Amino acid sequence: MDHSVTSTPPVRTGPRDPGDAWVEGGQGRFWGRFGAAGVLAYDPAKGVLLQHRATWSHNGGTWGLPGGALHEGEGAVAGALREAWEEAAVPASNVDVLFTSVLDLGYWSYTTVAVLAREPFDPVISDPESIELLWVPLADVERKELHPGFAAAWPELRKRLEARKPA
Repeated sequence: MDHSVTSTPPVRTGPRDPGDAWVEGGQGRFWGRFGAAGVLAYDPAKGVLLQHRATWSHNGGTWGLPGGALHEGEGAVAGALREAWEEAAVPASNVDVLFTSVLDLGYWSYTTVAVLAREPFDPVISDPESIELLWVPLADVERKELHPGFAAAWPELRKRLEARKPA
């Protein structure tokens, strides 16, 4: 079954991690009992890697970053790289961490881990959470229908990436 065109999540076949749960608080409901993290992969020749989120996911159908819930005791960088590998085959051994950006709501946090690709790579949809994976030039990111959280963070993330671009 093609999960990219349905609003029903795929059937889980393996054990669920304790971090895979919703948390609720004064600013809303968020995925990841221990927080969440995602990778903003940057290749100066291609742009940034965006994930078109499956329609069944939270804010499905929007564009965001490969990422997800952190495991208990897992650091944000390690969790973001794990999730990006699981969802998009982003090779942790071929990227350098440029910076992190944290949204901390007190009861939940999201860490964006910006990485620079040392060598070009082709992302691979390796789980049902993506409809599409696409390298998007920095100037074109705003033209996509972005996940609300990523849309709010993008202007500052873009500035930080552009400050690191080679002249």
